[in-house]
Amino acid sequence: MTIRVLNPTSEANPQEIKPAVRLTTLRGKTVGFISNGKEGTAGFFAHLDRLLRERYEVANVVLHMKSNYSAPAEQSIIDEVKNWDLAITGLGD
Repeated sequence: MTIRVLNPTSEANPQEIKPAVRLTTLRGKTVGFISNGKEGTAGFFAHLDRLLRERYEVANVVLHMKSNYSAPAEQSIIDEVKNWDLAITGLGD
């Protein structure tokens, strides 16, 4: 009997990715939420919206829901993220 062992690592050289610069304040910033659209996210994001505006003086909060909870976000959402200072994603049931 032959035992075949597979190597799960990628053969490609990974691209070096640097983390985004950390924000020093949220005051006056735009925060975007990307929701998977399940019921549990609505209350969570509404509460988080209030906290960000009241405690951290966030200027603008944008909420987008993916059209399919199990698929990646649509390209239109990804394109808009470039205009946000901070993006938060959420899952819920």
